[in-house]
Amino acid sequence: MLKGSFELIGDKSISHRAIMFSSISKGYNKISNFLMGQDCLSTISCFRKMGIDIDIKGKDVFVKGNGLRGLKKPNEILDVGNSGTTIRLIMGILAGNEFESTLIGDESISKRPMKRVTDPLRTMGCKIEGKEDANYTPIKIYGGNLRGIDYKMPVASAQVKSAIILASLYANENSIIYEKSKSRNHTEIMLKSFGADINVNDLKININPVDELYNQDVYVPGDISSASFIIVGTLITKGSEVLIKNVGLNKTRTGILDVVEAMNGNIEIINQRIVGGEIVGDLLVRYSPNLIATTINKDIIPRLIDEIPIIALLATQAEGTTIIKDAKELKVKESNRIKTVVDNLKLMGADIEELEDGMIIKGKNKLKGGKIKTFKDHRIAMTFSIANLISDGDIKLDNEECINVSFPGYLELISNLLK
Repeated sequence: MLKGSFELIGDKSISHRAIMFSSISKGYNKISNFLMGQDCLSTISCFRKMGIDIDIKGKDVFVKGNGLRGLKKPNEILDVGNSGTTIRLIMGILAGNEFESTLIGDESISKRPMKRVTDPLRTMGCKIEGKEDANYTPIKIYGGNLRGIDYKMPVASAQVKSAIILASLYANENSIIYEKSKSRNHTEIMLKSFGADINVNDLKININPVDELYNQDVYVPGDISSASFIIVGTLITKGSEVLIKNVGLNKTRTGILDVVEAMNGNIEIINQRIVGGEIVGDLLVRYSPNLIATTINKDIIPRLIDEIPIIALLATQAEGTTIIKDAKELKVKESNRIKTVVDNLKLMGADIEELEDGMIIKGKNKLKGGKIKTFKDHRIAMTFSIANLISDGDIKLDNEECINVSFPGYLELISNLLK
């Protein structure tokens, strides 16, 4: 069983944005509780290559911003590693800067679609070249001379939305973005604190270009996506009780909490507060033997897209049939997470069926051990490390290193909580 309490590591999405926005602001910025995962370190590496002075001291990062138009042409290719957030958001910034740059990533990034970003940026006047009409890396951007855009989002994606917002800062006129459904809004919250002229009215986002952004100190709340693995581990492991401190509770990210409540999970929010415009609280989670099935679809999907693999595991321990649909985005993550989750859970003895846009899971299932193919996907690796807590026989992951992409120290934390 899992017992104890711990301070949650910094949010990955917010850590990325803090580096980017600090780099294009004017002045010195301190970022506290920064996530030192490989993805976020890739973002730091890219901005260092564009002349930004970034100093790491423990869990704090100090950034000397050179202003909105102060980035320098990189002398080498910008390598984003495994980070989809880095490549998609940085494209919006590069589109507004008057120099050439080339972006690449690892094998996983090379298979992830980029036209969802490159198409609207081209509409704004940016010249972009790349594999298969700039849908795949390497991607070359010739920045500058952007015009405003009136854009209806074809998919609910915070990464695409953020890239367009960032490009709009450099445009010659106002831009308007219409979201399909609400996606995580860390960009809008943080950019406003840096001095951006951005207004949000339900699904409509209005951005005016600005001359400058100004330095801000940023405190990064804990990452609810990372917390989700400990939450589910506690809910399904007999006798468990864990207090997770400093969890970011932004309403665009708390779909997992709504699902846990719908499934009769025992979870309580305490010490709720506002930190830097973001809602933060502590989560007290207890073993829940009477979990029930639920249906997950439509508008809630963008609020828990990264948590679906671990929710699928939770559903194997619930009475009834859980249906997850409208989640096609899972196919273009670090792996095809629909197929990967279904195949691995079937291997463990789960009653699960793959859908075109999700999965059907019939509980309760007794799970057995086995060898898990992670496809170097950090969220798959963490999901099945949690499955190991309740499986009859050991689970062996073919790759544990990928966990460091988002949650360095995760396996040690699990070990410390095991009683």
